[in-house]
Amino acid sequence: MLSARNRLLPRRVLQSVRTLATTLDQITPPQGFEARTPPYAKLINNLATVKKVLNNQPLTLAEKILYSHLVNPEELAIGNGSSKNIRGIEYLKLNPDRVAMQDASAQMALLQFITCGMPSTAVPASIHCDHLIVGKQGAEEDLVASISTNKEVFDFLQSCGEKFGIQFWGPGSGIIHQIVLENFSVPGLMMLGTDSHTPNAGGLGAIAIGVGGADAVDALTGTPWELKAPKILGVKLTGTMNGWTSPKDVITHLTGLLTVRGGTGFIVEYFGEGVKQLSCTGMATICNMGAEIGATTSTFPMQEAHYKYLHATNRGPIADLAKQVNKDYGFMTADEGCEYDQVVEIDLNTLEPSVNGPFTPDLSTPISKLKDTTKEQKWPQEITAGLIGSCTNSSYQDMSRAVSIIKQAESAGLKPKIPFFVTPGSEQVRATIERDGLIDTFEKNGAIVLANACGPCIGQWDRGENAPKDTNVIFTSFNRNFRARNDGNRNTMNFLTSPDIVTAMIYSGDMNFNPMTDSIKLSNGENFKFNPPSGADLPSEGFLRGREKFYPELEPQPKPEVEVNVSPESDRLEF
Repeated sequence: MLSARNRLLPRRVLQSVRTLATTLDQITPPQGFEARTPPYAKLINNLATVKKVLNNQPLTLAEKILYSHLVNPEELAIGNGSSKNIRGIEYLKLNPDRVAMQDASAQMALLQFITCGMPSTAVPASIHCDHLIVGKQGAEEDLVASISTNKEVFDFLQSCGEKFGIQFWGPGSGIIHQIVLENFSVPGLMMLGTDSHTPNAGGLGAIAIGVGGADAVDALTGTPWELKAPKILGVKLTGTMNGWTSPKDVITHLTGLLTVRGGTGFIVEYFGEGVKQLSCTGMATICNMGAEIGATTSTFPMQEAHYKYLHATNRGPIADLAKQVNKDYGFMTADEGCEYDQVVEIDLNTLEPSVNGPFTPDLSTPISKLKDTTKEQKWPQEITAGLIGSCTNSSYQDMSRAVSIIKQAESAGLKPKIPFFVTPGSEQVRATIERDGLIDTFEKNGAIVLANACGPCIGQWDRGENAPKDTNVIFTSFNRNFRARNDGNRNTMNFLTSPDIVTAMIYSGDMNFNPMTDSIKLSNGENFKFNPPSGADLPSEGFLRGREKFYPELEPQPKPEVEVNVSPESDRLEF
């Protein structure tokens, strides 16, 4: 049973009303951003058709984005006249705007696409080399070793990108979902990605769904993609986050409430006054881990934070257009009076940091109860490593908050008691935190900064000769913690939490430590207690692009003369 602050609410939700101003023929993609701007005019026109079919029934944001991408919107629920008869029942034939593929799953998808005989993809697409890079010694060494080991795969993917006009983000450029957020995700977009955490893009108001390679090929070839219409779970955020509480705690808490199956067949749509205080990357963190409750995807209505993030990532013209479209048509927000199939409320005033695990992301323990739970469950008290990063928590905001904790410890003369690993989410994040002195602070305090890639989160972690073979505990800011996922050891117990809590825990190395209330004894006998972390949503001096070698051509054109590169000796690729 849900508590009073996380209760089921009436399903009808009231939103603000907007009037029309801009005409559809005035809504055109900004010059230079055509491939990265959703076809807003077409989508709004499609949605008008759907509204007519549904007798102008109020729609949720998720429904607006999905239904506006229907192949034949006039055929939706003919004779039904209600979205209640669509959700969980009808199958939708959709035209996604974009496809993103990570290197492990892109291989089969592209081999299948090649057999279709098309000269280019039907929609803009991108390839991201992030899954095949092992974290061990540090970014430079690990990148060289992984490129050597996986050269035939990277060469194949790069040649496919050149031949078919697909953006190729090479090894070291960053994690697929962070790159998508920085470059492609925009409010109202519908995209597919060949990775389960594709919903990360929902943090910027998109509908982004993780699929397999065959589904991706549907979109790449312009074949309508079929989806059983999801039900809609509304999550109302009220109050204000304080102190140690972070966006990660919203989703780890929700995962504990709903379990790993509680969101199956649902799109999770967030709303309420509490949304306004979240950063764009914070919203992405929440959407990212919607995968851990089995949700089809998650999304947020357009906020001022989205507008600021789009401008900060050099997409100002798209931000201005999206803001105008939302003002005139309400396309990126739910309608007044829309209904959700279920509503959960989370009071941010009373929310505290959660620690989820081990061996499942839905075993959620408030940090205030972790000490007692550790004793009850007889979990090991000693922590053997702390890791921050992953597609869930590798933004500038995440890194700046972690550094604020490190600087407190540094000032007190504390040093980490356990190994500490940091993974920036992209070359843009890495370059920016290097310029702002964050990497220097990490490294001076014993952290190993890994390559801009998935690394330990997905099992690409070499802990070396002294890796624990028996039961041991690690604290991470990752999204999954199933047995053997991170280091191949079935007995490694991964506890998921925010980067803030992970960073504080490296100075105690003790499961029983609560950084919100407990102190650490200094060498001079005094007690040291952390203050709550602080950090900037966005860098005050703007993002730094970083090394150009990690960036692809902005608008690649197909080059039919390019031969797809498959080594004759390959034991990993075959036509």
